[in-house]
Formats: sequence, structure tokens, C-alpha cells
Amino acid sequence: MTGDRPRRRRNTVAAVAGLAVCAAAATAVAVDLDLTGNDPQPQRQLPPATAAVRRQTLVDTQTETGELGYGTSTAVSTRLAGTVTSLPVTGSTINRGTALFRLDNTPVVLLYGTLPAYRPLTPGTRGPDVRQFEQNLAALGYGGFTVDDTYSAGTATAVRKWQQALGLPRTGAVELGRVVYARGAVRVASHSAALGDGLAPGQPVLSYSGAQRVVTVDLSVTDRRLAPAQAPVTIALPDGGTVAGAVWRTETVIDPGDGAQAEARTVLRVTVTADDPKALAGLDEAAVRVAFTASRRENVLTVPVGSLLALAEGGYGVQVVDGSATRVVAVVTGLFSGGSVEVSGDGLAEGMIVGMPA
Repeated sequence: MTGDRPRRRRNTVAAVAGLAVCAAAATAVAVDLDLTGNDPQPQRQLPPATAAVRRQTLVDTQTETGELGYGTSTAVSTRLAGTVTSLPVTGSTINRGTALFRLDNTPVVLLYGTLPAYRPLTPGTRGPDVRQFEQNLAALGYGGFTVDDTYSAGTATAVRKWQQALGLPRTGAVELGRVVYARGAVRVASHSAALGDGLAPGQPVLSYSGAQRVVTVDLSVTDRRLAPAQAPVTIALPDGGTVAGAVWRTETVIDPGDGAQAEARTVLRVTVTADDPKALAGLDEAAVRVAFTASRRENVLTVPVGSLLALAEGGYGVQVVDGSATRVVAVVTGLFSGGSVEVSGDGLAEGMIVGMPA
């Protein structure tokens, strides 16, 4: 009898240990079901911290450093042969209808447009370049023609008057190289030729930038969402003030780096203009901060990002606290901003309390 007692005691201990393992497993299953939202019974353990579901406006912003100046320079080469007889002073502003430079004492004229001059314009010529030229001719005060895609006899008559005012032969046709198109008034940045140089077609003469002060920001190409055309921005000035602005132009460029210190990389070069250009006066080549707004969500339900729970079946949920009980509600996330996230889900409402996991 005494020889059987240790065996019975060991069997009893093993049975108790087995029951404990089963109980622990059952508890683990119950917790797992509750966290995935499948347990119909509320979980009694309260979270260590809570936060309220709020209704607010979320804005996705990103602030980057930019350089204040006049933007990227554009080189101008002559399409005519001749001797350079006049160059504008660097830093001067050239407006529509004014000579950008002179060859053989005849002007090469700045006009406004985005389409470069690529052929002579003569009576009978048709195309968008004709319309662009006629728009400029009309803006300079010449009439007697219809602004359209056709270079008419009326256009030729107006051109003769324009040529006479410029001191050019009155041919009624516009030779290739007589005009240079830019988006607007330009600021002369540098000279590539000097007075007295004899130039052949294709040789550089000068470079220009925009006449208005702008901010240039280099973004990663993955941040293109921040800079659609005309997107609003906020420019933080060195004196602590701010001015509203907008994206004017975006281009993909190769940044060569600075030799041994950095490798060449592809960047998104964004040019930003100020709504009030006077706010940028006297701040040449200053570093400023530009806040871009990628998206904005008005009047949406939000919770702290830290309240999100990763659900076993995928996606996210929040632990809703109701008195001494909690339940998990699956949510769909939207915009993330400033530590908050837009959420939507069945039964989710403003003012609910959600748990903040430790």
C-alpha cells in the first residue's frame, strides 16, 4: 500500500498540471477572440489610458527648406548671325516688346509665351505659334487682324508697323531668331557673350531668370503629391513672418551634388511664388521654410494613432471603452496627420472613449 502512494501522488500532480494547461489555453483563446472582435462577451480588463474619438479637420503637411531668389536660369542662344552691339545690364528687367539684346544694331525682341519660336512666320502660315505671336502683337497695341492660327494679310500689315517702330526692314514677315519667348518678364542673370563678339547661329548670348522673386525647393521625386500646379503653400520668412503662396512650376532635374561630398541624384525642383511679392523684397538668396499641403480632410472622425490595434484577420481596430467593459471595433483608416488618424467603422461615433495600449 505504501509503495502505491507515490505513484498516486504523481498521477494527482500530473492531472492538476494538465487542468492548469487546459485552463490557460482556454483563457488564451478567449483573449484572442476578444481582440479580433469575434467574442460576443465584453472584455473586463480596462486599458491603462484612454482618449476620445474626435471630429476634426486633418491636413497632411510637409515642411521643407527652400532658397529665395529668382529661380532657375535659362540660357539664350542666337538664331541669327551678327556682331553683338548691345547687352542689357545684369539684374535688369526686360518686358514684352523690349530688346533682349542687339545684333548688328537690330533688336532681338522678348515676347511672352510657352512655345519656342521654331520657324519663320509669313502670310499663309498656320499653327499655334501664329496665334501666340498674334496675341503678343495685339497686347503691344497693334490691330487690323484676328487673333487666330492664320498669319493673314492683316497680320502682315500690323507686322510692318511693328517692324517700323523697331527700326527693322518692313518685310511683313517675322524671321526665325527675331523674337525670343519667355513665360513673362525676365531678369538678366548673366552674359555669355561680350560687346563686339561676332556670333554664329547657335552661340550663347545671355541667360535670364524670372523677374519676380520666388522660392526654389528640391523635393524627393516620391513627394510629387505635395506639389501639384497651383497648390497652396505657406512660406516662413527669416524675420518670423509668413506669407501665403502657390506652386508655380515643377520640373524633374538632375542635381549633380558637390563632387566628393554627394552623388548626383534626381530631384523634383519646385518653384513657389508668393501671393504678395512685396513680402519677399530685400531677401535675395535667403533660406526659407515652405509648408506644403498634400491633402485635407474636413469634419472627419479621428483617434490617436497609438490607439490602433492590429487585428489578427488583418486591418485595424480600436478598443472602445464603455464603463467597465470594452469591445473591439474594426475601423477603416484614412489620412494620418500630426499623431491622429481618420477612422470610420460601424457604430463608431464622436465622443466615444478608446483605449491606448501600454
